[in-house]
Amino acid sequence: MKTAKITLLLCLVTIFSFANVTTKEKEALLALYNSTNGTSWNTIWDLDSPVSSWYGVTVEGKHVVALNLEFNNLEGQLPNALGDLSNLKTLNFFRNNISGTIPSSIGNLKALEVMNMAFNRLDGTLPNTIGDMSSLQSLQLFMNDIEGSIPDTIGQLTQLQSLGLYSNKLSGVLPNTLGNLTKLNELLVSSNNLTGKLPQSIGNLSDLKTLSVFDNMLLGIVPNAISNLVNLEELVLANNAFFGNLPTDIANLSNLKILMIGNNDFKGDLAQLKSQFPDIEQFDFVSNNDAGVLATLDIEDDND
Repeated sequence: MKTAKITLLLCLVTIFSFANVTTKEKEALLALYNSTNGTSWNTIWDLDSPVSSWYGVTVEGKHVVALNLEFNNLEGQLPNALGDLSNLKTLNFFRNNISGTIPSSIGNLKALEVMNMAFNRLDGTLPNTIGDMSSLQSLQLFMNDIEGSIPDTIGQLTQLQSLGLYSNKLSGVLPNTLGNLTKLNELLVSSNNLTGKLPQSIGNLSDLKTLSVFDNMLLGIVPNAISNLVNLEELVLANNAFFGNLPTDIANLSNLKILMIGNNDFKGDLAQLKSQFPDIEQFDFVSNNDAGVLATLDIEDDND
């Protein structure tokens, strides 16, 4: 009987040891709860229960490895203590009402693979420490009010596959260091206030399938290096101030399905581009006349 009690006690100790997390990580979660008005979340935490039972929290061993609080009415600012969750692999705050800046302590999340804070009210600038998240594969910050330039340190995220920064208030130039992100599949920076030219280094992104810089203030000649992106399926350059001729080797982009170059000042016979892309589904361009009329080819109708 005594042996049975000891066995039961050991089992309970084991269960609770796996259910709890380190004091530092629990305090970080509590800081998040308090700074984002946790009592008004759609699904609140029972702070008297083990952390592993808290909504959206995934615990392995004694560490928090995932935090999924999308659509949960988080309102307020992110605490510096967020950086103490150094074992996180997934951080998802999609579609909440979080305001303020992204804390520089975010750079401590070196195990983080997915970060999604899209559709919030974040403002301020992107911290330089964002480049310290060396395991990051997906960074989604679209539909916020983030301003300032994209830091050069973004080029340190060499595992990154998806970068979504569209619909913010970003300004300045696209950093040359973007060319270091050779695993990138999609680069989405549309609807910002970006200026300058497309960097030549963009030609290094040979895995890129989507490049969208729509609705900025980018200018100059599109570099011929863009013709290296032979896996590209979507190229969206519309609503900028690009000029001159398109790259002579642009026909190398034989996998293009979407090509949108309207509302720029490109020269040459743009309409004939359609024939160079056998799989094209959507194509728009500005006609080469004084009126500057936007012409759109509806590929499906054209093939009827």
